[in-house]
Amino acid sequence: MVNVKDSICIQNVVASSSLDQKIDLKAVVSGNPGVEYNPSKFPGLVYKIKKPRSSILIFGTGKMVCTGTRSAKEAIKAVNKVVNELKKSGIVIVGKPKTEIVNIVSSGDLCGLIDLERTAYALERTMYEPEQFPGLIYRVDEPKVVFLLFASGKIVCTGAKKQEDIYIATEDLNQALVKNDLIERIASS
Repeated sequence: MVNVKDSICIQNVVASSSLDQKIDLKAVVSGNPGVEYNPSKFPGLVYKIKKPRSSILIFGTGKMVCTGTRSAKEAIKAVNKVVNELKKSGIVIVGKPKTEIVNIVSSGDLCGLIDLERTAYALERTMYEPEQFPGLIYRVDEPKVVFLLFASGKIVCTGAKKQEDIYIATEDLNQALVKNDLIERIASS
């Protein structure tokens, strides 16, 4: 039997944050020369940091989006680091950022070959058009996530707000595939 927790790897955590105040993006640019800002192409600026490695989009409304971290803890740390760096550069920030995780993307391997054609018929809320895309899309209501399943047994899970939801949904998926005889386990060498 596959240990689901061991087969999952978090690829990206997306966090949304709000400062509940307006931010002068031009002032951010002048105090932080490493940021990318081109308002004619995109309304926000991109603030990249190395540790934890991430990119934070900052908008004039005070909203921020952090991408690229591998955990919720790292995402919150990245947002707080950027806020502190903004303060050091002279940007007045009154309160603390309110941050929430909005999406966790993970990948994994169920260690077996999945019959996608049969899976499309056996499981509800699937979409499989092999002429368009080689994977099967499987939507789960609880916890609310979306899987991409590939014939090789590889999976991608997106939409989770908590890491635990990924493990629960993946375990449920694995059990559904086994119960319906839709996965053929590959003997480990």
